[in-house]
Amino acid sequence: MAEQLAGAQTLSRGIRALEILAEQSPLTIQQLADELGVHRSIAYRIVRTLEAHRLVVRNAGGRLELGAQLAVLAQSVDRDLRGAALPHLTALAQTTGCTAFVAVQDGDDVVTLVSVESRGARASVAQRPGTRHPLALGAPGIALQTLLSAREWAALGHDDAMRAEVAIAAERGYATSTDEVVPGLSGVAAPIRHPLPPRAAVGVVTVGAADLDALGAASADAARAIAADLG
Repeated sequence: MAEQLAGAQTLSRGIRALEILAEQSPLTIQQLADELGVHRSIAYRIVRTLEAHRLVVRNAGGRLELGAQLAVLAQSVDRDLRGAALPHLTALAQTTGCTAFVAVQDGDDVVTLVSVESRGARASVAQRPGTRHPLALGAPGIALQTLLSAREWAALGHDDAMRAEVAIAAERGYATSTDEVVPGLSGVAAPIRHPLPPRAAVGVVTVGAADLDALGAASADAARAIAADLG
């Protein structure tokens, strides 16, 4: 029994290490250990295992990054949604000059599934796949909440009702936010209304002044197009 518990804890730490690297890489082993809240020797053993499976690699400076094998494993995950979204994300990025993305609900979190940066923009905001933030925050979170019932929201552990912006987003078809997830960044997102899981939203993220309503309308158009392609 003790061995089973130890194995489950090691697996949990390994998964958490991948999540941390998806959000913050590159990191040193010590930095990863600090994030995991474990001794450096434990982090080292976790990293060695992940390296053996090519899930983690070291860059030229010796810091840890996610390995290419993760992309291979992810190819079959939400393949239909990715395939339907990519052409519309590319068009959205080029039309708006912003980074376009699709985010999905993962429990009480929002996770970026796929993103496309505008090729013509002088400066773009990176929205890396795997990046996550709380469902309660940001335009993607608000947009995804429009797909939830009050009962489903409460089942996620929320005692308070969904924020007022959710009703506004449901009425106009898109959500907006500024300085909620990352200071200085604004985002818009529209829910992709289709019957298949996972719950998803499409949007853009930008820095500085922007016409969020125009970006929201463009995102809503993209969401409808993706939903139509999904059938």
